[in-house]
Amino acid sequence: MPFPTEELQRFPTHPGVYLMKDAKGKVIYVGKAKNLRNRVKQYFIPGRDGRAMVPYLTVQVESIDTIVVTSEKEALILENNLIKKHRPKYNALLKDDKTYFSLMVNHKHRWPRVCVARFKGKPPPGNLYFGPYTQGYAAKQTLELLRMLFPLRQCSDRELESRTRPCILYEMKKCVAPCVEKCSKESYDKLVSGVVSFLKGHDATIRNELKAEMQKAMEDLEFERAERIFRTLRYIESTLEKQVVEKAGLKDLDVIGLCREGERVALAQLLFREGKLISSQGHVFPKTAQDDEGILTSFLLQQYSDQELLPAEIVLPKKVSLELEALLHVKLTTPSRGNKRALLEMAAANAEAKMKQEPNTKEQTLLLMEEVFHLTNYPEQIECFDNSNLSGSEPVGAMVAFINGEKSPQRYRKYKIKAADRSDDYGAMKEVLTRRMKRAKEEEQLPDMLLIDGGRGHLNLTVDILEDLDITTVDVVAIAKEKGRHDRGATREKVYLREVNEALLLPRNSPLLFLIQQIRDEAHRFAITFQRERRKKQTFASPFDSLSGIGPVKKKRLIVRFGSWKRLLAASETEWKEVKGITQRDVETLRGRKEEEHQNKKQS
Repeated sequence: MPFPTEELQRFPTHPGVYLMKDAKGKVIYVGKAKNLRNRVKQYFIPGRDGRAMVPYLTVQVESIDTIVVTSEKEALILENNLIKKHRPKYNALLKDDKTYFSLMVNHKHRWPRVCVARFKGKPPPGNLYFGPYTQGYAAKQTLELLRMLFPLRQCSDRELESRTRPCILYEMKKCVAPCVEKCSKESYDKLVSGVVSFLKGHDATIRNELKAEMQKAMEDLEFERAERIFRTLRYIESTLEKQVVEKAGLKDLDVIGLCREGERVALAQLLFREGKLISSQGHVFPKTAQDDEGILTSFLLQQYSDQELLPAEIVLPKKVSLELEALLHVKLTTPSRGNKRALLEMAAANAEAKMKQEPNTKEQTLLLMEEVFHLTNYPEQIECFDNSNLSGSEPVGAMVAFINGEKSPQRYRKYKIKAADRSDDYGAMKEVLTRRMKRAKEEEQLPDMLLIDGGRGHLNLTVDILEDLDITTVDVVAIAKEKGRHDRGATREKVYLREVNEALLLPRNSPLLFLIQQIRDEAHRFAITFQRERRKKQTFASPFDSLSGIGPVKKKRLIVRFGSWKRLLAASETEWKEVKGITQRDVETLRGRKEEEHQNKKQS
């Protein structure tokens, strides 16, 4: 039962948060408002809210809860907490199932160390994290560089406490051996500060210090030491060159790009440190009813509210609430020109690329199918047919069903070809389609679309069958296999439509092509499996199996009594009756089979 809009008059006019629930009481959307009554009303006034997902959202809403707060700032905090708690499907929610690599510094330890950490979602609190890195290799490469520049301990806390003498890393000058106090706490902390400064992007300072040290070594005629420093500098430059993009005049800032396609939204997050692009992350929200400002607000709260190290500035494509800036303690800007505007365009291009990389949802693919194939129905239920035989033996037909783009195995059907000639593919298809569509019409369970494995001839045959059965509500599409191949995505296959003369060629990377190939290949697999089952049964079939009306228990007793089919037929009717359970009707069945065998032998 849809939400009764007359109840909106009783909603409060204070700032707060509203929770929309479906028929099962599940929260499907959380929003905030300065005036709850006015904001929620906009969802139910036709044309007032133009967002693509709003009509899909409102038809599912059966109840709305409200929580009143005293300010917009409190509403922001509460909305973020409720989104994290309920995970509504129409809100933008950062996925926490991805594993990220970061570099971790346990700076609160007496003797901190730096290592690669891997975690899902937000990192555990209490340490400093830098990254994330898109690949573990990049994180490990940076760690190797840090260990060359800053010889901090690499051992575990347990090893640190149990050591009584330095390990080999001390001899290799890769550790200053805090385990046996070969260094002072002050000098060790200076190394830790250098690590943190380097990871924040302040590598120019480190390089200048190394250059000065190299120059001093050369002046002191310590050429071997100067060469080691020179190799270190070259390693730093080659390592960082692979990871950074220079943007002159910029300090520490993050740039957020946004791309929207209907209900889908992609965000790209570019991280600049000391004027260098050090990381790029993408997020796609496949189904959201939030507007651009709402998505950015949710994203910023989820991404930055728990971070210890924040950039000096976050550049956004849309303005957000001033309250958000105070909550995050970060400067939020929306430039209209200049260098930062160019960065926004770069971020937007990254968001668009991320949108294209993410696989499309089945619902969107079906909507695309409806549009591209000029269908009269939304293809919620698709049925696909295929035939199979081996050199004309054991011909069978098969039907698979897909509901909302997903397999529905309980609706699959198998057909033994009864009337058509064994090598007549069109005849077999006609028999199977006629049997299926007659039954579907009688049960009032017609599909929205038929997908036929074949070309123009199979399409026309199907159209004729539907017309003969007076079925006008079912769409028909045919997909032609190239050279009988079924490997998905390997070829540009032809799609035949009812009202279009020329075959349609879909792009190789089209999600629509992938879906219809998946359906067609599933029908082919199901038909082949059924045909093999039939062939296997035929191979191992026994003449006893052909005794209709005589059950498995009686058949087993006949086999035990006579041992073979030949001896059974050679026995008398009196001997048959001696078998437990054999009735006069069974004797008549055996007599008929005996006469049939005798007749066949005479003819041969």
